Amino acid sequence: MSRTHSTRVVVTGIGTINALGRSVDETWAGLLAARSGIGRIRRFDAESFGLKTWIAGEISDFAGPSFAAGQAIERLDRCSQFALVAAHEALLGAGLVVDAGNRDRVAVIMGAALGGTASLAHGVETLLTRGSRRVNALMFPKSMSNASAAAVSLYSGARGPAMTLNSACASATDAIGIAADLIRAGRVDVAIAGGSEAAILPVMMASLDRMGAITSRYNDSPARASRPFDRDRDGFVIAEGAGVLVLESERHARQRQAPMLAELAGYAAASDAYHLTAPAPDGDRALGVMRAALADASATRDDVVHINAHGTSTRLNDALEARVIGELLGERVVAVPVSATKSATGHMGGATGGLEAVLCVKSCESGLAPPTLNFEQADPECHLDIVSGSARAVSRGVILSNSFGFGGHCACLAFRPC
Repeated sequence: MSRTHSTRVVVTGIGTINALGRSVDETWAGLLAARSGIGRIRRFDAESFGLKTWIAGEISDFAGPSFAAGQAIERLDRCSQFALVAAHEALLGAGLVVDAGNRDRVAVIMGAALGGTASLAHGVETLLTRGSRRVNALMFPKSMSNASAAAVSLYSGARGPAMTLNSACASATDAIGIAADLIRAGRVDVAIAGGSEAAILPVMMASLDRMGAITSRYNDSPARASRPFDRDRDGFVIAEGAGVLVLESERHARQRQAPMLAELAGYAAASDAYHLTAPAPDGDRALGVMRAALADASATRDDVVHINAHGTSTRLNDALEARVIGELLGERVVAVPVSATKSATGHMGGATGGLEAVLCVKSCESGLAPPTLNFEQADPECHLDIVSGSARAVSRGVILSNSFGFGGHCACLAFRPC
């Protein structure tokens, strides 16, 4: 059932840092040029750890946020630093200054599946090799899952609700949806929302290797590794980065004459309550959140003009998502272009929905659906209109962003042009 919102939520700023680009413009240009950000891991020797996979969507030569020099950046985990970079860009784009007059009405809602895991892993290694007196005293706050939200709040001065949500790979999508709900409820006027992740670590990759979740066939050709919906896909590529939106009530945005890039019109979330890592075979909840997000936006399947798929490049996820998209769209499945941008950026875990929300906003602005890399042989189980080769023009309408995560988490956002 649809519902009418008296408060429209609009996107006024977007920001990202990821393996493909260190800004929105660089990322978008890379996508349209069909470039890949996936490469050989440089921060550690994956081969020496006995890992089968040596590639990732790594942000190489990252030395911290240049704009925050002198602000004790060494006290922040890499995950929180990424969050700051993306939030800074989003706030600049929105032209939003948080000050004494508005700071209590600005929320920070971030998502992360793992958060400051790198600081925790380093702390454990230090304890075992050098003893307890050498463990960094700040390891605990650096590794806390709320650290990215705290960092953005401290940096921006926002004093509204500040929290980090964890729903695995749906974390950032849920953070953005919950942030919109806070604005609709009148609890805040503005929310800085998205996700950040920095979990390219030997121990994490060892677990994913053992699980069979990540691809190991393309160590010598990393750009070909992530291949959503392709017949020869065999696992995802782990990545890192952040994606952040500035959300505002339309009234607040108009009052301050802010740029309105897109409307965040709908959101829905659910759990399939089926399995720790595998999606429920019936796809009921995955389909349900897409339908519910459309209803939340007072839209129907006929309004959908583009879908940014979760599209992880795993056997189970892609086949299931393709089927439920087909059930959602019916006969229109052959006419709605679907992009799977993890093919270029890799899978950023709890941050990936934040980046993909940013890309949906860019699609709303530009009228373009970015291409899916490595879609060479269509899987007979995936009957979708996959955008490949080059970007494709899309008409004005609703754009959906899907996120599904370990533990059965399902979430969907619905955007439309302003």
